[in-house]
Amino acid sequence: MRNFPPRRAGWHRLSAALLLCSVMVPVSATWADDDPESLDIMERQMERIQQQQMELQRDLTMMRKQIAQHRAHAGTGTGEHSLQVSGSAGHVRGGWTPHEGRITAMGERTPPGMGAPHIGGHSDNPNGSFLDTPTFESVVAHRDEDLISHMANNNVGPHTRETVGAQSAGALGSKVFHAGAVSIILGGFFDAAALEENRHVASGIFNSWANIPFRNSSNFHTDNFNGDARYTRFSLMARAPLGTHVTVAGFVESDFGASAETTNPYESNSYVPRLRQAYLTLDDAKTNWHFLIGQAWTMLTPDRVGIIPRQESLPETIESSILAGQTWTRQWQVRLVKDFLEHRLWAGLSIENPATIYDTTGFSAYSDNGEYALPGSGNYAKVGSNGVGLTGSSTNYSNEIAPDIIAKIAGDPSWGHYEMEGIVHFPHDRSVIGGEGQNHTAIAWGGGGSMILPVIPHTLEIRLAGLAGKGIGRYGSVLLPDATLKANGAPDLLSSAQATAGVIAHPNRLVDVYGYFGMQRSGRGYFDSDGTAYGYGNPLSDNSGCWTEGSSACTASIKSVEEFTIGAWYRFIKGKYGTVQAGTQLAYSRVHTWGGIGGAPTTSMSEIFFDFRYLPFQ
Repeated sequence: MRNFPPRRAGWHRLSAALLLCSVMVPVSATWADDDPESLDIMERQMERIQQQQMELQRDLTMMRKQIAQHRAHAGTGTGEHSLQVSGSAGHVRGGWTPHEGRITAMGERTPPGMGAPHIGGHSDNPNGSFLDTPTFESVVAHRDEDLISHMANNNVGPHTRETVGAQSAGALGSKVFHAGAVSIILGGFFDAAALEENRHVASGIFNSWANIPFRNSSNFHTDNFNGDARYTRFSLMARAPLGTHVTVAGFVESDFGASAETTNPYESNSYVPRLRQAYLTLDDAKTNWHFLIGQAWTMLTPDRVGIIPRQESLPETIESSILAGQTWTRQWQVRLVKDFLEHRLWAGLSIENPATIYDTTGFSAYSDNGEYALPGSGNYAKVGSNGVGLTGSSTNYSNEIAPDIIAKIAGDPSWGHYEMEGIVHFPHDRSVIGGEGQNHTAIAWGGGGSMILPVIPHTLEIRLAGLAGKGIGRYGSVLLPDATLKANGAPDLLSSAQATAGVIAHPNRLVDVYGYFGMQRSGRGYFDSDGTAYGYGNPLSDNSGCWTEGSSACTASIKSVEEFTIGAWYRFIKGKYGTVQAGTQLAYSRVHTWGGIGGAPTTSMSEIFFDFRYLPFQ
């Protein structure tokens, strides 16, 4: 009697497919609400399963033909036995051996008798269902099939979609649309915000601490109310599998926070859309490599779990400038990340778009195109150029010779999230002295870290973060300068330090309460020549008129900014058509300056924010 063994590849595919079926369990609405970010990962897994189902169907058809041929030669007929696969060992055998339930994708064991669906033929189960399932060991051996393999449980993350911290980072909704093998996921919200402040700083909902007026300005004595819907936000992700282990995704996010040079604030208020984020990612679930290119939150931004896009740890504040002392930018970058130890340890390297903020106090404009006069006739330094083409003509773009280089290590033990990071930046300009030009390049640097401590996991947490160095002031919310100029026109790097501390509570699924303290501080750099005071924080700067309304003798340089803020959010409508939430926030900011002639003036501002949001996809 001749045997016709089925093709080895077909059996391996079938064995793998049944393993997949074992993790394809119904997810209840209750579980989805408790851990909504895992839905993103489940969607990726479903896409892979759909591709493998097509291959499985072809193999099953061929296998049925081979079995029929085998039985015909053996004279056993076609309906006496059933073909079944053991997920625990991947071997073909007749009959059925029960297991003590099975392990789901979330690590939970199902009751005995709840197994994978019957695929074909007859079953030894009297109820007619196919009950053979893989063991725990076989699931662990296929980590790429584990639906939560990209995030380790640290009792902190991932973000709950509805929280404002997640919304700031770019959280997507739970509804997925399909265009062939590509999944489309939408996010964003409709926003209507307002604030009342006891100083007039015409910056909208964006806090501009460097422009808080001193007493010499009439704006110091004027209250201000402002309402704004410009932070209405829309986002979209397109995602598709590239084989079994690799996933490609593109993400874009936009709001209306930009202001065109032709915007009319008196009639149409026609503010233009602006790009917040737009990037491409490639993730390999087998080797645990992660690649990102495009505009995203800088890798210096504290994360909540791992080093993962849209998992940045951002304050729940209403103000769009986030919080004084917060480390962040959104900028172009090329990022490569690797995770180890079952996603508990992460290491990343990123090269990012550079920029340098120069303070030119005491340096008169040599031209209107980024050139400033230095001591001596005809001498000047060029720190940048005005935008042309697709850039803003009224904005001066700094000279840069190389990208910023950022490295980060993040850890996710079973309790908390911890990070260490460092940055190197290369400010670059050119000076012309005595008719001869010379380029100058400085090396700016910084280091810091952050941590999230889940005092009561998912209910009460403490967040701490900080960054310090020289020439990196722009990475803080206050946007203090990175450098001023030396007498020869070279960059004079300013020391910088920033820190935040916060307590965030989620007493229930509808309410978030927060309190933060943030601080950013800058050093000084200066020189004197021919009776003129140059540079940042010069003791000879004229601050004598900072206390007298109408006086222009106030050139004080900011030494530090502190902010205290508390607030709360209430999601008072939450259902299948989205979430509606409202928030309020109280903030107090204080500005300290370096002393000059006349003293060291201070100023402050108090604000109350209101916000109302509809999140149709969450």
